[in-house]
Amino acid sequence: MAAEGLEELSGNGELEDSSAMEATEAPAPPPSEVPEEMLEENGAVAPDAAQVPDPLTFSMPEDEEGELPAEFERLWKAANDNPNDFTSWTDLLQYCEQESHMTASRRWWASLARYPLCYGYWKKYTDLERRSGYNDKAQSVCVEGLRAIPLSVDLWIHYINLLLGTLDMNLPDSPDRIRSVFEGAVAAAGLDFHSDRLWDLYVEWEKEQGNMRAAGAVLDRVLRVPTQLYSSHYDKLKAHLNSHEPKEVLSAEEYEALRAECRQSQKAERAEQAQEDEEERPPGEEEPATPEGHDSEELMQKIREQVISRRDLVYQHNEGEVRKRWHFEDAIKRPYFHVKPLDRVQLRAWHTYLDWEVAQLSADTKDPSPEPSQEPGPDQEEGSEVSPSAQEMPAQEMPAQETPEGIDAVAIDDHRYIQYLELHSVEEARAVYRRACLVHLTHKHTLHMHWATFEERHGDLSEARRVLEALETTLPGLAAVRLRRVGLERRAGQLDQSEALLREAVAESREKPALHAFYSIKLARLLLKLGRNPAKARVVLHDALELSPDNGKLYMNLLELEASGDPRSSAEAVQQCVTKALAAPLSPRTKMAFSQRGMQYAEDYGTSIQSVLTIYQDHQKLLKELNPKKRSAENGEEDPEKLSKAEDGSAVAMGQQVPPTMPHVPITTPPPPVMGGDASSQGSYGAYSSWYQQPQYGSYGYQNTWSYNQGYYPPS
Repeated sequence: MAAEGLEELSGNGELEDSSAMEATEAPAPPPSEVPEEMLEENGAVAPDAAQVPDPLTFSMPEDEEGELPAEFERLWKAANDNPNDFTSWTDLLQYCEQESHMTASRRWWASLARYPLCYGYWKKYTDLERRSGYNDKAQSVCVEGLRAIPLSVDLWIHYINLLLGTLDMNLPDSPDRIRSVFEGAVAAAGLDFHSDRLWDLYVEWEKEQGNMRAAGAVLDRVLRVPTQLYSSHYDKLKAHLNSHEPKEVLSAEEYEALRAECRQSQKAERAEQAQEDEEERPPGEEEPATPEGHDSEELMQKIREQVISRRDLVYQHNEGEVRKRWHFEDAIKRPYFHVKPLDRVQLRAWHTYLDWEVAQLSADTKDPSPEPSQEPGPDQEEGSEVSPSAQEMPAQEMPAQETPEGIDAVAIDDHRYIQYLELHSVEEARAVYRRACLVHLTHKHTLHMHWATFEERHGDLSEARRVLEALETTLPGLAAVRLRRVGLERRAGQLDQSEALLREAVAESREKPALHAFYSIKLARLLLKLGRNPAKARVVLHDALELSPDNGKLYMNLLELEASGDPRSSAEAVQQCVTKALAAPLSPRTKMAFSQRGMQYAEDYGTSIQSVLTIYQDHQKLLKELNPKKRSAENGEEDPEKLSKAEDGSAVAMGQQVPPTMPHVPITTPPPPVMGGDASSQGSYGAYSSWYQQPQYGSYGYQNTWSYNQGYYPPS
């Protein structure tokens, strides 16, 4: 059943025979023939109607209440233990179909929240309700399904067939209800490349009602839509015109205009013919009278020819639109939802198609609803997705084709689709984010954070908060999400809330020292930089050091905090921080960096030469302990091997150079040397070693390059 279910749930279900659907009870009117949420997402105003009730709250028949079968409980547990296993839910559905147990079936319906784009699930559950005699509930299930997948042509057809089989067509309002559903269907899915069956069903139903003018209007509209079977619609329109009087097919305005035009043309032809006949007519013979007000068959044929001529222009334009899309559509092998992910080739095909559609802008799918004699207007843009209510549909612009189920999340990754939609309607862009985050990629945190940024950018801070809070509930422990929440509150001016969020993160991460230190540093910086409270920041860092005494970043931030204060009062705190870091279990390189930083601070802000010399001596001892070779090199001691290599000529060459004649420049005392054992630290703190060894200082005529350590500090 699993394989069968996957095949049937692919969205390629066959049309059901509406005659086989017998009415079993008088149905209650569905809450809304055009799902409200679907219309709102497309920018239309939904008709006033009550909300569709949750089918899970329907009252259970007495004969079905009680305990659920043991087999169902077993299958239910297996599905819930592994909710991402599509096969488990399909096996559960198979059991419900075989047993026809409505209580179990309605409990199974919870899986639709996990797979809302699966047309087959909605269809099967609708059939279960209908076979049990609950036609009103079956209709409500279809409406809920259409809210989830308004682009599903198959589900729209299934819903229409359900209504055709259950409504009493003798009631005066039944045809209007069916027509309203048809209008909602073509508004939502009528521009799909494979929507031909929906349009054909609409045309045939209007013919069955005897409304040939309405059937002709529908054929006129689909003639402008680039679909797979576009040519068949043109053939059906010509056959429809030839098999009925033009007055029965065309609108009154178009018919009268064409009739007057053709009569005028006919009169001109008759006048010309009469002039020729007058010359040939024998004298005394009168011209035969033509009855006024009578439309001859010749006139009707002329009207048909004019209609076909005008429609042919529309057909040629639509054929060009189909040619543009044909190779894109041919590359799409799965235009419906499926639990199996798309491969890279298919993803590339979707991206290529999407890029082309966006690039077309106003040159894409046009409104199929204007008068047939009008050419498509340049202001009818693809992607506008304006979906009017069913009552206004004939005079309004139809929605442009949305990306098929599942492609929203694919397209949103590079934001091209969102950026395009946002230029036209913020609500449409928001609808794509909502579908992508709540349906397709519920666990992709970057996508949810983009959604939150989108909402914040458009001023909806409460929605941005909700998105981030929901994401953190779904994926707890992500530092990026917590920091995004902190940043949102900070930008909103809620520093207290930002601090509370960071303190909460610090408290919750005590079992993870690295994460605890990360959050502590973020909190300390917030308190210091924005809160202007170094005392609180110092407490946070000291608490973090008690938990992570080997974390060099904590010491570095503490040192930055102490050094940011007034040097006259912070010197002792800085040296204490350096001493504490040197005593901690840190790496030699980190200790050298702290010793170097402490020595530099003493040189810049020290109040006595004795304190500077003491710190320098401590630095030299540390340098000797950690790296004695570099320590000797810093003091000017040359490596014997290097000297022997230089004696072969390079030293002589240097000695033979004539020092350039330069004016006397007094040599000022340079800043203290950087840590001798850390090349990267030299770059970070001024590169003092390379500074006093630059060529200009060796070109004053001195035999040896000046040794800063030997010239300022006593030898050690």
